[in-house]
Amino acid sequence: MDNAQSVWTATHSIARRPPLDRDEDADVCVIGAGIAGMSTAYALAREGLRVVIVDDGAVGSGMTARTTAHLQSAIDDRFHALTKLHGAHGARLAYESHAAAVDAIERFIGDEHIACEFRRVDGYLFGPPGDHSDELDRELDAAHEVGFIDAVLVPRAPLASFDSGPALRFPRQAQFHPLRYLDGLAQGFERLGGRIACGSHASEVVGGSSAYVRMHDGPVVFAKSIVVATNVPVNDRLVIHTKQAPYMTYVVGLELEGAAEMALFWDTRQRVEEPGSGEAPYHYARIVELGDRNVFIVGGEDHKSGQRDDGNERYERLERWARERWPMAGALRYRWGGQVMEPNDRLAFIGRNPADDDNVYICTGDSGNGMTHGTIAALLISDLIAGRNNPWEALYEPARVRLHGTAEFAKENLNVARQYIAGYAGGGDVSDEAEIASGTGAILRRGLSKIAAYRDASGTLHERSAVCTHLGCIVAWNSTERTWDCPCHGSRFSCEGKVINGPANRDLQPASQTVE
Repeated sequence: MDNAQSVWTATHSIARRPPLDRDEDADVCVIGAGIAGMSTAYALAREGLRVVIVDDGAVGSGMTARTTAHLQSAIDDRFHALTKLHGAHGARLAYESHAAAVDAIERFIGDEHIACEFRRVDGYLFGPPGDHSDELDRELDAAHEVGFIDAVLVPRAPLASFDSGPALRFPRQAQFHPLRYLDGLAQGFERLGGRIACGSHASEVVGGSSAYVRMHDGPVVFAKSIVVATNVPVNDRLVIHTKQAPYMTYVVGLELEGAAEMALFWDTRQRVEEPGSGEAPYHYARIVELGDRNVFIVGGEDHKSGQRDDGNERYERLERWARERWPMAGALRYRWGGQVMEPNDRLAFIGRNPADDDNVYICTGDSGNGMTHGTIAALLISDLIAGRNNPWEALYEPARVRLHGTAEFAKENLNVARQYIAGYAGGGDVSDEAEIASGTGAILRRGLSKIAAYRDASGTLHERSAVCTHLGCIVAWNSTERTWDCPCHGSRFSCEGKVINGPANRDLQPASQTVE
């Protein structure tokens, strides 16, 4: 399967809005039209504010199109871990905010009459075969402590042909089709008077009393407040990026050839950590309803972005894991990858951007719960802009420092330092451009320079500087996604060097020549 495509982009398209062609005045300018940006813009428009959204792509064309769309208050990072990191009160607020986010999504769907296959389901957490740890017991105790009192331990998850062993059942979770939801939200936002400008690349973000966002091609949005909701902030060079780490995650979609339980499924871990990587891959699964057919999707097998190029092997492991547990899974129909940002203390950064003016806000650090964290942003940032108190403000404060998160902070930043050294000290992937086959890329060393070289289907070699335009790390070729990925802070570029994911906000720079 050469062309990676998510089940969402294969089954729904959102009308592309025209780019910004003139200056605009607004109460709020939102950068990014994914789940966080669109939800926040919609919430602000409901309060009567004039809001303009700008996105360098189309609505939902970023990581929202590459999610598995689990809507969960049973947070990915586990309540017992959150209690250790944020205290009992903080863990309770985390649970309550994610539950409120799922409720808000359901409410928005009802208000806007959005047909997006929203369904409330149970969620099941179980361990790997032969697991004798006490993790489920600890998680159940922690869940009850934070207020999730009807979470229960059951003998097994509802898998007809596979004995999962003991599992925790979390009621009132949910699932939906994220692009159909985003499409309906965008239409509701426009009915409220909002403006969406696609193909509009924000190249300059300035807060303060004369705040504005300037597009790469000239137009400016003047605003009282700015919200940067670009998955990874493109207006912050360093502060936030030292506090979170980028991880690639993978998904496969298999045709279902029989009945299966509608639920969300998560395992605690699958195998021991990969040597030298600190990774303990886990899996998450659900069923997608597509009218006359259902597709089973399973994701996981995460690794640090730009530090592995074995995506095909990870897809194969996902497929094998799925077929062992759901033998009614049929033909492989979809596979895709995405990037998640893991904060050092496991909760998103939502609020005022550190070391910036007070009217510039960010949302980043989804930690695998992007749909709910993005909706929490809508509820929290709309309160902050309106001057209202919000009980979650301190929990998600981007400038926060948690004592128990410092070890993770140190580990991840040491990893970044190693990537800088390895990137410049090593040779190229190949010694000569003739070794680069059509449809592939490789790093070349040319004197003191590193070149990111990609050969297209016609045989033309496209060369760009391999230096990431964020903070100068050397990018790496991702053969399954056909992208250049930065192993330091997660910037990603197309095979021809166009920036597609921050924190970089500029394309890879040209190399000295393009070779035919």
